[in-house]
Amino acid sequence: WVGCLVRPFTRHLDALGAPTWYARFRAQVMADPALYRITVEESLPSPSLRLLVDGVNRCLAGLPADVREARWAMARHVIVHMCVERERALAEGTPTLHPSWDDLASSLIDAIVGLLQAPVTPRS
Repeated sequence: WVGCLVRPFTRHLDALGAPTWYARFRAQVMADPALYRITVEESLPSPSLRLLVDGVNRCLAGLPADVREARWAMARHVIVHMCVERERALAEGTPTLHPSWDDLASSLIDAIVGLLQAPVTPRS
């Protein structure tokens, strides 16, 4: 499920070539409350996104809803901002953390699976 979340974005960025500004644009949209709300409203009705969200949430059924929601937000930021790092480095001609978009995608999938499955610290 996490691969279905990550790989379309990294493949899109790879297909754009370098330089691109798409990930950096997405990061700015995520930071703006009005723009973020618009993107959520436009993307949530997507049948494929609903299927993906429902699939991941079924795998995380043991997590409290508020924890699951927070981890979804963390995952979104990790995906976008790690893509920003690679996109920026490619545009500047500086070394990247991963040799390819596919390698970044694999690293992101591992990290997000770990993030989603991490234990929950009891709150006092």
